[in-house]
Amino acid sequence: MVKVILTQDVPDLGEVGAVVEVARGYARNYLIPQGKALEATTANLARFEQDKTRLVRQAMREREAAQSLAQRFEGLTLTIAQRVGEADRLYGSVTAAMIAEAILAQGLTVDKKQVELSEPIKTLGTYAVNVRLAPQLKAQVQVKVVPESA
Repeated sequence: MVKVILTQDVPDLGEVGAVVEVARGYARNYLIPQGKALEATTANLARFEQDKTRLVRQAMREREAAQSLAQRFEGLTLTIAQRVGEADRLYGSVTAAMIAEAILAQGLTVDKKQVELSEPIKTLGTYAVNVRLAPQLKAQVQVKVVPESA
């Protein structure tokens, strides 16, 4: 285990400025290379204290931007047409990438990794899909899967 200082909000770990203890491999292979954390040495602690207000202010700006984006997502309904076989089963499936493309067509930018879809949609209907805009902020989008001929 190693102690690190978080430089960004990390889901299920902590917010900016928190000193947390994590597995050495998680810190070395993910948090530090991604710029999400610094090793908690005395020099890094001192340097972080100087930069803390700037980082906290930046995190607040990012949260506010994500909240304004969430308001634009509110009430958004996407219609995706798919080929249908017997018993309203789709020939393919509706994936997170397809939902991200449909959101992009509405003028909003989202990566397919932000679309939280536990498993691909394989039948017709209306589904509520979460889109993660920030570590602790999600917006819900209605996805309507309709037959291609309709």
